[in-house]
Amino acid sequence: MLPSRQEIQERKYGYQQTLANQLVTAVLILDNHLNICYLNPAAEALLIKSMYKLYGNHFDLIFAKTSINETRLQQLLTTGQEFTDSDIVIQFNQEHRFTAEITASIIEFERIPHVLLEFKQIDQQKQISLEVFQQQQWIAARDLIKGLAHEIKNPLGGLRGAAQLLSKELNEEQQEYTAMIIEQADRLTNLVDRLLGPNQLPQIQKHNIHSVLEKVYQVVSYSNEQNVQLRRDYDPSIPSIECDQEKVQQAVLNIVNNAVQAIGENNTITLKTRIASNKNINGQRIKLAVQISIIDDGPGIPTKIQDTLFYPMVSGRSNGTGLGLSIAQTLVNQHHGKLSCHSQPGHTEFIILLPLKQ
Repeated sequence: MLPSRQEIQERKYGYQQTLANQLVTAVLILDNHLNICYLNPAAEALLIKSMYKLYGNHFDLIFAKTSINETRLQQLLTTGQEFTDSDIVIQFNQEHRFTAEITASIIEFERIPHVLLEFKQIDQQKQISLEVFQQQQWIAARDLIKGLAHEIKNPLGGLRGAAQLLSKELNEEQQEYTAMIIEQADRLTNLVDRLLGPNQLPQIQKHNIHSVLEKVYQVVSYSNEQNVQLRRDYDPSIPSIECDQEKVQQAVLNIVNNAVQAIGENNTITLKTRIASNKNINGQRIKLAVQISIIDDGPGIPTKIQDTLFYPMVSGRSNGTGLGLSIAQTLVNQHHGKLSCHSQPGHTEFIILLPLKQ
């Protein structure tokens, strides 16, 4: 026996309600006064707010300071023309902030038009795209610098040799000038060698990562003229990893030295280790990795150089060479790892991820 029209309608409504609750896409519905009247569980999880707390509130509670404004939504209710916006940053407080792609459309409920908003969080996709782009830019900048360094190094050798030969033909007073030429040629040669970066392949062996960090701790402690407080927060359960001990030590030391020079007296630097799972490293999903964090509570890195921080010759200090972090990036890359940085005033964190073989 076929169900009645009313039974079909009730069943349809039941399926629609169940479907909305099972969707992984966050769904939010506004009434014709643009007040919140429904959230599915995915939206509650994304917003970290229950429907009970948000029901009846104006949409501005969520979309204040975004491009989703009352004018656009009223136009949507009038014309029915749906729209999609990317890079909508939603922030309730300092602790909860995310970026979403939002599609707005019209649905009819009890013959009254409502606004249907579908959320898709895109922070992870944006981060992966940004990391891939920055990695490509860093490789291009590194290759350019290396090409220029080789072109500079060859004539420098000839210049120094000519100055040495000329020095033999001059008196003692005039030899001061050739000595200056030789000294400056040596200085430039040293700079070029640093620009070229490490040229030896890593010697991979199994090491305890904490023994590597302890050496960094000791080196910095012995030369701690600024009275920087050094703290250690280690996870003792981390197994030995395959790495070149000296290269990892040099990478961490470069970062710590940069932090020491950037922060003020009596500030704190923390060396922290943890196991990280399911991380994206240079476009590949890594199940397990060792995460080394170097954290300081200094003034932070200037915003204008954060995207190019690991490029050669980029420095936030007037007397900096901009090579320390570039070399650290090269050393980490030689281990098929990833070096990244998140900085704001009062909290700067450099993160080294090294794949852990299971």
